[in-house]
Amino acid sequence: MKLDFKVKKEETKTKARLGEILYNGKVYETPMFMPVGTQATVKTLSPEEIKEMNAGIILSNTYHLWLRPGETIVSHAGGLHKFMNYDGPILTDSGGFQVFSLANPKDITEEGVLFKNHLNGDKLLLTPEKSIEIQNKLDSDIAMSFDECPPASASHEYLRQSIERTIRWAERGKKAHKNENQMLFGIVQGGAHEDLRKFSALETVKIGFDGYSIGGVANDHESKEDMYKAFEYSTNYLPKDKLRYAMGIGEPIDIIEGVIRGIDLFDCVSPTRLARHGHALTKSGKINLKNAKYKEDFTPISSECDCYACKHYTKAYIKHLINCEETFGARLLSIHNIRFLINLTEEIREAIKKDSLLEYRDIFVKKYYGDDYE
Repeated sequence: MKLDFKVKKEETKTKARLGEILYNGKVYETPMFMPVGTQATVKTLSPEEIKEMNAGIILSNTYHLWLRPGETIVSHAGGLHKFMNYDGPILTDSGGFQVFSLANPKDITEEGVLFKNHLNGDKLLLTPEKSIEIQNKLDSDIAMSFDECPPASASHEYLRQSIERTIRWAERGKKAHKNENQMLFGIVQGGAHEDLRKFSALETVKIGFDGYSIGGVANDHESKEDMYKAFEYSTNYLPKDKLRYAMGIGEPIDIIEGVIRGIDLFDCVSPTRLARHGHALTKSGKINLKNAKYKEDFTPISSECDCYACKHYTKAYIKHLINCEETFGARLLSIHNIRFLINLTEEIREAIKKDSLLEYRDIFVKKYYGDDYE
């Protein structure tokens, strides 16, 4: 069945929105953090564990599933939900981010993108039509338009040309979209340029999509100021009754600032990636359990956390597992980190209900980042 979204409340002091997604008889509230399951699995975790963390939508990756096991096999299994045994909503990205990281600039044409398969070196062509066809077969609940992902350093002129091509690709993708139970999102680009974000948003809205994503905001070389400008400039021109999704955002302050600017959905691989390197997210900031000071620390990662790891295990034990490269250590930290970001959005929702999100942000920043944060 198709997702149904409605805005329940708008905060008076900010552009933050409290929303509800109705899916398969269940209600999922927004703003929401979405765990990433690139290859039809959130690394080291089971779908049951993901649901126990109160997760809603999770992500999978079109490019990776196209290569392995192939969209036809997933389709024959009954679609992604049955293939991976997850009965909550699933979003698939278009594969664009991965493809553009593998392609040379000269291989980006009006038809699509020519690039080398990162597994065996074969040459592949991904077009807007092909990306949508794959996502239709994967049978996710939300599919993403195929867009160009230019670097943050790209010139204004190049970004304008890139946006115009992305809009043409979006039109082609919408025509190719055949899965009536699947929402299709358009993607807004334009760097930190207000004129380009406005142009991209208005032209994408003209095509008409079920929701809208803000792309180009998770670049390692992009400043916080530019990121927040991109949020602001994009949401100013997006419909109020449609879902808004900031792609690749997982830093706590960026989620809070994104919500303040009217964004509903966020995703990032960071919680599981940090976990594999021994890092844990806490209300007092990020900690590294590889540090010697945790060797005899027999307290939970966080006394404020209700996750499985914090209920049953200590920092000393998890440090031991990480030092020994035992997978269970990465599992426990992944559970904790994902739950931390889901809990963050739960607290954000409560703050929106009370019209106190700006106050919540200030308190969170002081505790998490310290007095010197700017």
